[in-house]
Parts: sequence; C-alpha cells; structure tokens
Amino acid sequence: MDGPGLQADLKRLEEEGQAELDAAKGEGQVQAARTKYLGRKGLLTQFLREMGKVPPDQRPAIGRMANEIKANLEERAEKALEKERSRQKAEALLKEGVDFSLPGRKPQRGSRHLITQVTEEIVTIFERLGFEVSEGPEVELDYYNFEALNFPKDHPARDMQDTFYFSPNMVLRTHTSPVQVRVMESRKPPLRIIAPGKVYRHDSDPTHSPMFHQVEGFVVDREVTLADLKGTLEFFVHQLYGPGVQMRFRPSFFPFTEPSAEVDIQCVICRGEGCPVCKRSGWLEILGSGMIDPEVFRFVGYDPEVYSGYAFGLGVERIAMLRVGLNDIRLFYENNFQFLKQF
Repeated sequence: MDGPGLQADLKRLEEEGQAELDAAKGEGQVQAARTKYLGRKGLLTQFLREMGKVPPDQRPAIGRMANEIKANLEERAEKALEKERSRQKAEALLKEGVDFSLPGRKPQRGSRHLITQVTEEIVTIFERLGFEVSEGPEVELDYYNFEALNFPKDHPARDMQDTFYFSPNMVLRTHTSPVQVRVMESRKPPLRIIAPGKVYRHDSDPTHSPMFHQVEGFVVDREVTLADLKGTLEFFVHQLYGPGVQMRFRPSFFPFTEPSAEVDIQCVICRGEGCPVCKRSGWLEILGSGMIDPEVFRFVGYDPEVYSGYAFGLGVERIAMLRVGLNDIRLFYENNFQFLKQF
C-alpha cells in the first residue's frame, strides 16, 4: 500500500460519505449513513485498522488525513441531523396551527422610574459643582440619626420625625443626614458631599409616604458662609427649573443647623400668580437648609472655631411632583403601568 493510492482512496471515501449524508431523507437515513462510514464496523474505521500495513514513513500523513475526514463527516452528520430535527419541529408546529414564519413578539423595553430620573438629575447638577456622592445604611443607630445631629434624648424635635423603631437604639433612618456624621467621622475637611437615598417615617397621606427619597448635601471647609449656601442653591434651582425662577429663604428651625432656613421657589405652575398647587401664595417650599451647628462639629471632633459648613436636604418626590404636576405621592408606588409609562 503506497501513500498516493491510500490518499486517493480516502478522498473517494470522504466524497461518497458526504454525498450519502446530503442525500439522506429523514433522521433514520442520516443515522444509517453515519454508521456506515463512522460506526465501529464502518468503512473509515476499517480503513484505520489497516494502518499497520502502511509504510512507517507514510503513516503520519495518512493518519492526519484520515482524522480530518472523520471530523468532517462527523460535522456533516450533525448538521444533517439538526436540519432534520428542525424540519420535524416545523411540521409539528404547522399541525398545531402555529405559523412559525411570523415574527416573534419583542418584549417591551423598560425605563427608569421617574423618582430615579429626578434623583440622577439632582445628583448630576451637584456633581458639576464638585460634590462627591456618598451613601449610608437605611437601618441606622439612634446615635447617628438623632444624637450626633444635636437631637438629645427626649428632645421635642424628635416627634417631628415619626420614627420607625427596631429597638430603643436602632431605627429606620428618618433622613439622609446621618451620612453627614458618618463621613465627617471618617474624613477631614474639606468636604463636599451629596447623599441620595431612601428614608422612612410613620406618615401616609396624599403628600406623605412611609418610604420616600431624600438628597442630603453638605460642605465643610474653612470660612464657609451663608452666602456660599445661597449661591449653591440658586445655581441648583436655576439648573433644575430654569434661570427665570425666583428663590427665597425663610427662617426655620432644624436641630443640626444654625441659622436654618426653608427654601421656596416661585410656583412653577402659575409663575407666582397664585394657584391651588401653591395655595394661592405664588411660592412652593422645596428644601430645608442652614449652617451646620457647632455642636455637630464637636460630635465628630471638628473644631468649630476653625471649620464651618452648610447643609441642605430635599425630598425627591416633592421635586418630581412639581415637575409633572401631581398632587398625590402614592401614584409613584402603586405600580400603575399606565401612569409610569408616561415618564
């Protein structure tokens, strides 16, 4: 047995095997052709058993060729079987009355919730001012939620928070302000932080939800003033609502800021003319703010004679409701698809 003759025989065997596999009709004929050439007693298998009669110097080349042919025929057989199975499946679907040639139904694409969209927009505005995003736990210690923010035990201001308690010392956080204390404990000024997240209060009506979202922001450095706070919030308001919207500060009280102020904007619905949304006042409250109280600095080990800072907090739902003209916060959480898909 010489090399060229064996190679010719192998090539002929391959061509015959391919032709039979291509001509096979039905899974049974494909399997029969496969067995004829590749089975334990198949033609190619018998040929490989005769390799001992091939001159030693020709065996490597003949062996490689035989293995390549075997792989090619195996691949051809698998494709033929797959084609036949697909045909059988299509026939079964037709018998069931299914038109498999119709295009499939594409799943509807989802979108971000309006609360998520507004939160990201708010955070992006402050990031342009150099603020860094920071987050904290939603299940919080009483110390961080109240005491370190200048809410002493039994202080009347705690009653305003409508707190969910797990134990006397553990609560669902009522605001994102604990992030302020945690960051200041772990880092030294200068700080410029924005802290978005969920908060919880035992309150539920058209304008309040037991779970809602806040964004806390604060800055700590040397020689930070109320003018810095006002300039920052004016930039934020004009970025969010447009350059023509007016803003005002009203004196207020928060235990962790002194002085404190509520921030109102010109009603975005009536442009200050007076309407039911702004209760005919022409103004809408959007956030609380103030200069960080020196007592808070003492809790975290900052020297209030050296450092000063400001803080502010706003409710995302409040901003979103004003954005789209809603009067019931509960619509955000009822999972009404007809409502949500508008945004």
